[in-house]
Amino acid sequence: MSISSPKSPNWSSPDPKSPVDEEERLRELGYQPVLARRMGGFGNFAISFSVISVLSGCMTLYSFGMNTGGPAVMLWGWIAVGFFVLCVGMALAEVTSAYPTSGALYYMADRLGGRKWGWYTGWLNLLGLLGAIAGIDYGAALFTGAFLNLQWGFDPTPGSTMVIFLIILLLHATLNLFGVKLVSVLNSISVWWHLIGVGIIVGVLAVVPKNHQSPEYVFTEFVNNTGWENPLYVAAIGLLLAQYTFSGYDASAHLSEETSNASVTAAKGIVRAIWVSWIAGFALLAGLTFAIQDYTGALNSKTGVAPAQIMIDALGTGGASALLLIVIVAQLFCGNAEVAAASRMVFAFSRDNALPGSAIWRKVSAKTQTPVPAVWLAVGCAALLALPSLYSATAYGAVTAINVIGITPAYIIPVYLKLRAGDRWQPGPWSLGKWSKPIGWVAVAWVVVVTVLFLLPQSNPVTVDTMNYASIALVAVLTLATAWWFVARRSYSTPQAYGSAREQAELSDQIV
Repeated sequence: MSISSPKSPNWSSPDPKSPVDEEERLRELGYQPVLARRMGGFGNFAISFSVISVLSGCMTLYSFGMNTGGPAVMLWGWIAVGFFVLCVGMALAEVTSAYPTSGALYYMADRLGGRKWGWYTGWLNLLGLLGAIAGIDYGAALFTGAFLNLQWGFDPTPGSTMVIFLIILLLHATLNLFGVKLVSVLNSISVWWHLIGVGIIVGVLAVVPKNHQSPEYVFTEFVNNTGWENPLYVAAIGLLLAQYTFSGYDASAHLSEETSNASVTAAKGIVRAIWVSWIAGFALLAGLTFAIQDYTGALNSKTGVAPAQIMIDALGTGGASALLLIVIVAQLFCGNAEVAAASRMVFAFSRDNALPGSAIWRKVSAKTQTPVPAVWLAVGCAALLALPSLYSATAYGAVTAINVIGITPAYIIPVYLKLRAGDRWQPGPWSLGKWSKPIGWVAVAWVVVVTVLFLLPQSNPVTVDTMNYASIALVAVLTLATAWWFVARRSYSTPQAYGSAREQAELSDQIV
C-alpha cells in the first residue's frame, strides 16, 4: 500500500520546550479527553520502570540464562541488548512525543502508514501486553511458591501455583479499579523498592557468603545445556533473558492521556526507564552470579527457582527468604503496572472499534475515570494464556516468548514508518534531531534480528515439550487479526483531527 501523509498535530505552544495544552492536543489528534490526567513525569517514568522490572525479568528467567550460555552470555548479553534497546526506546520516544495517546503504537502506525499498519501493530501490541501480564504474574506465583516452600514446606505444584497466580491477577485487577492516581503512587513506591531492593540483594550477596566466583568465571564461563552444539546459536537465543526483561516501556506511552505535559514527559519516561533498568539489572545479575555456590544444584533446586537456591546456598534459609520477599513484592508492583498499561491499550483499541465487543471494553467509570471493563478483559485474557502451565512445564516459556514476539515488532513499526516518511515527518517537542535517522535505523535492524532469533527453537531435540511456541503464537495472532479485519474494517478507524460531533458525543456516552 502507498504511504499516507503523516498527520502530525499543530502544537499549541510556539516553543516546543514549553508546556502545551495536552487536552487540546488530544482533541487535535481526534479524541475527546475522558481519562483523568493525574500522573506526573516521575509517575510516568515509574510505570515503565516498574513494568521492565529487573527484579521480575532477570530473576524469573535466570534459570533460562544459566542453561543458554551461562554467566558470560547473561552479563555480556545484558550490556549489548541494553544498548540496542536504548536505541529502540529513544526512537519510539520521539514518535510518542508527536502522538501521545493511549493507543500509542497502533495509533502512531495508523497515522504514519495507514489503517492496516495500525491494525496489525495494534494486535501485535495487544498480544505482547497480555502475554506480559501472564508472564509477570505467573513468575510472581512461582517465586511465591518458592518462598512458601522455604518457610512452611509448601509444595509448589502446577495446580497450587495456578491458584496463587489467579489470586495475584485478582489483586492487580482490584488495585487498578481505584483510578490512575493509586496506580501512579504504587509505581512511584515501586521505583524505590526496586532500586533499594537491588542494592540490598547485591550488597548482602557481596558481603555475607564466604566464597565467591572469580571475575573470570562471571564474565567468561560459558554453559550450554540446550542440546545445540553451535555456541553462537546458543549465545544468540540466550539473549532472551535480557530482551524479555527490556520490554514494556511502551507503558509510558499508553498512560500518556493520563500524564501532565505528556508530549515531553512520556518520551522522557521511556528513555529513563530503560537506562536506569540497564544499570540496575547489570548490578543484579553480577551480584547473583558472583554468589553462585553450586551451579548444578541451583538448576535442580527443589524450590523450582534457581535464584532462590543460590540465595539459600549463600545465605541460609532465613536470609534467602528475606531476599525472596523483596523480589516477590517487586514482581507484584511490576504486574500491577502492566495491567494498567494493557487495560489502556484495550480501552484505546476498543475506542476505535478494533475489538469484538468494543462498545463494552471502552466504557469508563465516571467515578474513577478508569476503563473498568478493559481492566477485567486484560486480566481475564492473561489467565487464559497461562492455563496451559497446568499441563506443561514449558508453557511458561511459551508465554514469555509470546510477550517478546508480540511486543518487540510492534515497537519498531512506528519507527520504521517515521523513517519511511522522510521529510514529511514532523517531530513533537521531544526530538532526537540529527540523530533521529541513525538511531532509528539501528533500532529497526536490531528488532529484525532479534525477532528472527526468538522464533528459533531453544532446545534440541525439538519435541512437544521443548518447542518454541512463539512462531505459532505469531501466526495465530496475525491470522486472527486478518480474519477480524474483514469483519471490523468498516467500523475500525482512528478519528480525524478534532473528530466529528457525532464521534465526540458517542465517546461521552461511554462514561458510565
